[in-house]
Amino acid sequence: MNFCRNTLGVLAGLTVAALIITLGIKIDSSWITYKQFAPFEHWETLLRSVQHKDSFFVALLFFGGLGVTFGGVVTAIIVKYAKVAYAILIGFIMLFIAMLDIIIYPYHPVFYKISIFLIFFPFSWIGGKITEVIYERRKKKEKQLLLKNKKPQV
Repeated sequence: MNFCRNTLGVLAGLTVAALIITLGIKIDSSWITYKQFAPFEHWETLLRSVQHKDSFFVALLFFGGLGVTFGGVVTAIIVKYAKVAYAILIGFIMLFIAMLDIIIYPYHPVFYKISIFLIFFPFSWIGGKITEVIYERRKKKEKQLLLKNKKPQV
């Protein structure tokens, strides 16, 4: 049961990250060179058209960081144990996909190639920590409420 729950959590986190990145790419209409909702089927054409537009890659980094943060939060909410570890797994998978993107398509600027390492792991860790802190506070409040209710009445 935990395997299915963990797998579902990772897939949900990746879906959230991909959705945020997709919506982030659509903020500037001059970047859109495709008719579908998601740009991933025509990724090479898109990269070729924005090859010298650094603003696209800055936005891609920003929304990539935002995506792995929220993807990490979603994953950490769904999985039962090792919440931060599974959130970091989202960052690792997205980093792997970004590295494949850089290897396959040579249209990325140097600052993007360097920055992806600085974006994906820390932001996914932050997503896991956010969820962990929320859960710890909830447990602490429940424990205090339980102790308050168990006090003997005189």
